[in-house]
Amino acid sequence: MNAADEKIDKSQNTVQIGEKQLAVSKKGYLINFDDWDEDFARTMSERDHLKLTECHWEAINFLRDFYREYQIPPHPRVVIKAIGEKISSWGCTRKDLENAFPLGGCKQACRLAGLPFFYCHSC
Repeated sequence: MNAADEKIDKSQNTVQIGEKQLAVSKKGYLINFDDWDEDFARTMSERDHLKLTECHWEAINFLRDFYREYQIPPHPRVVIKAIGEKISSWGCTRKDLENAFPLGGCKQACRLAGLPFFYCHSC
């Protein structure tokens, strides 16, 4: 899939990826958690001018798994404790997490992971 196949329609609060049109909030948060796929994360990260690395995917997948189980996003300390060593050879601090997601740290990670906005304000 290339960038020409992806478009964000702010007037309709949708994002189109190939043939799929997904409902998002005005801030780009996915409305339905189950609509998420990796193409959604890639599209939104391109919009943010962020190239997703293995470190980003570790955080995104952890957030999705945690939310799926508990219906809330984890506190940043939980993320750091759970995947810190994987995403940084020197350990991961909250500042490292914020640097990996420069447009809001945990909030940006939550958005890319497809978590609803009203849960992510606490990240």
